[in-house]
Amino acid sequence: MEDKYDGIRAQAHIRKGEARLFSRTRDEITESFPELPPVLATIPGEAILDGEIVAWNSSVAGGGDDEHPPGRALPFSLLQRRLGRRKVTDRLMEEVPVAYVVFDVLYADGEILLDRTLRERAEILSELLALPRNEPGKGVKGQSSLAFEAANGPAADILRAPIAVAHKPEDLEQLFEQARKRGNEGLMIKDLESSYTPGRRGKSWLKMKRELATLDVVVTAVEYGHGKRIGVLSDYTFAVWDDERLVNIGKAYSGLTDVEIAEMTKWFLAHKVSQEGLRLEVEPEIVLEVAFNNMMRSTRHESGYALRFPRILRLRSDKRPEDADTIETVREIFERQQRK
Repeated sequence: MEDKYDGIRAQAHIRKGEARLFSRTRDEITESFPELPPVLATIPGEAILDGEIVAWNSSVAGGGDDEHPPGRALPFSLLQRRLGRRKVTDRLMEEVPVAYVVFDVLYADGEILLDRTLRERAEILSELLALPRNEPGKGVKGQSSLAFEAANGPAADILRAPIAVAHKPEDLEQLFEQARKRGNEGLMIKDLESSYTPGRRGKSWLKMKRELATLDVVVTAVEYGHGKRIGVLSDYTFAVWDDERLVNIGKAYSGLTDVEIAEMTKWFLAHKVSQEGLRLEVEPEIVLEVAFNNMMRSTRHESGYALRFPRILRLRSDKRPEDADTIETVREIFERQQRK
């Protein structure tokens, strides 16, 4: 298992001494993180890596404080300042340094590795990142990371996601607490014998997050607000997956800024499916991360559950609708809550 980092998923495509970055929505994001390709490009041969871009208090740059010591992730809210940028200044790179945390390899030196087991892919990845890269201006060999510092620019880290094995529930709990102390969301629990299955949900990779986990949900309907929000679509109904269909589980109207609400209003109006009064059904394309106090059974929503005091933590533009959580996750959270 590995730490679950609070960043954005990204593939790194490396070929002929060049590297490009792509989001999980297949958009190229290289320009948003210009400090990462130079160190990725020091990996010899051709490769496609899977990993997470995180805001990072760089071990190369040093610094830090009691709340954010060096060599660990920074809050996602900082990373949001880097998303979607076509022009990234040196000052922004210094204010919001990033790292690429690598946890898988999909292709290496002419071989597609999707059908290899995770155990085999992990060995290949370790070999790729452990090769000496000590020439001047290139990456620096290290057990867990590659480091790069431009002659006149910000530093960057490429990290190999640490792997641990749990043999009993007590091990899992200890590893979870250690991940949380490192400032990460929790754990990704992975089957070492599993192949890589892009776009599919399954039990080979499981998320273990906060005690009452947040949910990634898809917006299915929106409504016009009241008061100062009377002219904008600010009330969002959202859903999770039940097999191949979306089932509503809640509604929230707080958490986004006025600017975000105005931007989303334009998007929803352009992607309206139908309208009845102040309520619009919309194309299920927008993913949100929502938090809540607790969960209860309810006939009000099609899912059979309702969230108490739901609020929007953030838009997840880095995720596709199919990446949202499932009804199985909802049931697990509910059952865990009941055992408390």
